Amino acid sequence: MAVPKKRTSTSKKKIRKNIWKRKGYWAALKAFSLGKSLSTRSSKSFLYTPNK
Repeated sequence: MAVPKKRTSTSKKKIRKNIWKRKGYWAALKAFSLGKSLSTRSSKSFLYTPNK
């Protein structure tokens, strides 16, 4: 099993964590945007059949 030879620096750890957090932020923003457009029925790219 591979084992890291040296300890990862704090700054590198923070950079990687921030990249990971940023991915989650953009995914949440897109999901919120899609939900908002579906609720106002103004979505152009998402196909759905409204229940009336």
